[in-house]
Amino acid sequence: MEQIGRTASQLGAIVRRQRRQQRLSQGQLGSKVQLRQATISKLEAGEPATRIRTLLDVLAALDLEIVVRRRTKASTADIEDLF
Repeated sequence: MEQIGRTASQLGAIVRRQRRQQRLSQGQLGSKVQLRQATISKLEAGEPATRIRTLLDVLAALDLEIVVRRRTKASTADIEDLF
């Protein structure tokens, strides 16, 4: 299923949802990518200081990828309603 994330909070919600669907704790996901549980928590919360490499490693561990395309015309508020 394709999911849209335009903000750090939306990307964090996508990570959280996928982690839970895979029945992983934050600690278990962190262990898969050699990160602390606190780092996974910050990523899921949309903390602004998350490194791109961290996001990419976590997405790979969840068997996800980023697809870059032109923005749809939906507003950020409309997308927030999906979460």
